[in-house]
Amino acid sequence: MVGATMLMLAASDFQLGWTHSVEHVEWQEEWRILDSALSLTMARVRGSGAGMEPGENARLRDGWWEWPGAIQVPALVLAASGATGAGWTLCAADTCTVIGETSGAPIIIKPCAAS
Repeated sequence: MVGATMLMLAASDFQLGWTHSVEHVEWQEEWRILDSALSLTMARVRGSGAGMEPGENARLRDGWWEWPGAIQVPALVLAASGATGAGWTLCAADTCTVIGETSGAPIIIKPCAAS
């Protein structure tokens, strides 16, 4: 894949978090790798704003609106414009990494083929 960023995770679960560039609202998602798909298991947002509304069946817990995930996708594609002032924080196996902080090619998160 030309121009893509690759990050190998040694875990089947990961968290993706970011702050909305306009609303300055924190958002976090919990993902699980299932064979050839990514499954959203839970999402949470601290507050609300344009495009940042809590999902269906959301419950307020410790200042965060939380709700169960309900989608499976083959991959996540994150646009790294560098214009938002921050990237995403990806956490897995007790390690966190900031990705997409500067302008560059899209970041693709997807399961690796089993070897």
